[in-house]
Amino acid sequence: MLVSDNLSVNSQGHLTIGGADTIELAAQYGTPLYVMDEELIRKTCRRFKDSIDKYYGGNGLPHYASKAFSCMEMCRVIADEGLGLDAVSIGELYTAKKAGFPMEKVGFHGNNKTNEELEFAVECGVGQIIVDNISEMKRLEAIAAAKNVRPTIMLRIKPGIDAHTHDFVKTGQIDSKFGFALETGEALEAVKEAISCENLDLDGLHCHIGSQIFDIAPFEEAAKVMLGFIAQIKNELGYEIKGLNLGGGFGIKYLEKDDPSPFETYMERVSAVVKSQCESLGIAVPYIHIEPGRSIAAPAGMTLYTVGARKEIPNIRTYVSVDGGMADSPRYILYGSEYEAVVANKADQERSERVTIAGKCCESGDLIGENMPLQHAESGDIIAVLATGAYNYSMSSNYNRLQKPAVVFVKNGESRIVVKRETLDDIIRNDI
Repeated sequence: MLVSDNLSVNSQGHLTIGGADTIELAAQYGTPLYVMDEELIRKTCRRFKDSIDKYYGGNGLPHYASKAFSCMEMCRVIADEGLGLDAVSIGELYTAKKAGFPMEKVGFHGNNKTNEELEFAVECGVGQIIVDNISEMKRLEAIAAAKNVRPTIMLRIKPGIDAHTHDFVKTGQIDSKFGFALETGEALEAVKEAISCENLDLDGLHCHIGSQIFDIAPFEEAAKVMLGFIAQIKNELGYEIKGLNLGGGFGIKYLEKDDPSPFETYMERVSAVVKSQCESLGIAVPYIHIEPGRSIAAPAGMTLYTVGARKEIPNIRTYVSVDGGMADSPRYILYGSEYEAVVANKADQERSERVTIAGKCCESGDLIGENMPLQHAESGDIIAVLATGAYNYSMSSNYNRLQKPAVVFVKNGESRIVVKRETLDDIIRNDI
């Protein structure tokens, strides 16, 4: 039932996270409420960094994919743990900059970066701009020339790998809006174009094959394909690629049945492939980046809700309605993503029934999940939906003019607000 080691049940039968009683958190801060375990975030960051140090001899750096969960305090924690950071918009760049994040350790992604975003990235001195298409490359070249700077770039490559995941989150195959395709020769032409740019410094290649991947083999295959391309560039163009970003997408435990490989196992196996391939291809081992996002944020988070109505439809289903929904938890209506849930004030009891947890939005599809095992839930109970630290707050909306929940960090039983709950005035702030 408890999908992460940072969760427990105290003597009162209440669910705890990071030593903090979830019922007390709900009473203090209200619901819906996002709760993140800071110590687990830090621990996971260290595991990624330590495994790169161990298996690549420090010749690499994890970049936290901030799209999973971004706020200024998260940026500060990531910086404090010595990781880099990925941003995919001017908003994520601005958040990092305002948080004091070292911008030279930032990679800037996106398949349709605007001139405003490119100019801001150049002005901020981001470490790498990951170029996605020729149009972007030419616009960036012009911006760099006008500003008399020479930004470092990587090229996003589609390695053509089937990542065995949901079609919506496969990004490494040829039919994708992201990057340059290898199969068509587009990628090699992009490299030639980049080399010819006087104001851009082509430092590396980037790939990303998808998200929530449990199998390590696709990552190994992607590494082989990318290193083969690096060798081709060296042999045909005489140009040495120094960096390789192998992306992220490491699966996490959402359900009891999920069995992701330890991060260390991934790093050990992929590093062995990288080293052996480099030796056989006659190329230097590149500086390695990886991009964990979900795997850092998701297990550390949960969302707390208060139960309102309970509606039993004989021989059909039982609906348990909560005070949030698709506005703060959009992944079920988008992907059919499944979660585990617990009645937090009855966490020591058996999950004796199966229910549909329904949100309060005016949509029939506004559900947290269907046929979910749960303790008997009644009005006023607190439900905790587990492993919601990634792609919930970051994808939340004001649909039905609902206020976005607060985000609370807990550490050693203590809690603090890191994102305030929106007020009704926040809802109309930009109205004229």
